[in-house]
Amino acid sequence: MRLHLAIAALLGPLAGAGSAWAQANTVEQIYQSDLAICNSGQLSAPAREACVREAGRRRDAARGGPPPEIPQATPDGRATVVTPEGAPPPPTSADPVPSRDGRANVVPAR
Repeated sequence: MRLHLAIAALLGPLAGAGSAWAQANTVEQIYQSDLAICNSGQLSAPAREACVREAGRRRDAARGGPPPEIPQATPDGRATVVTPEGAPPPPTSADPVPSRDGRANVVPAR
């Protein structure tokens, strides 16, 4: 994992649109590699969760920090949902919507 950090640190100073895309792509590949290590089945549940959090922290640091959170009102105005910048607006129907990771169904407020 230290090698991943060294690679990300070396790619940081590169400038230009092509290198910015390459850096973002490399950061995502490193993150996916870290997640594969975390999910290899060799860690206990608490250690795996810590590993996943650390991988996310490293990705956020390489990207310049976590995405800003934007409050969005639901269409009926009864709730405010805080989402990362660029996320889709809250759903307008009462149908369950799967979460991004697919582990839960979210039922919007009616």
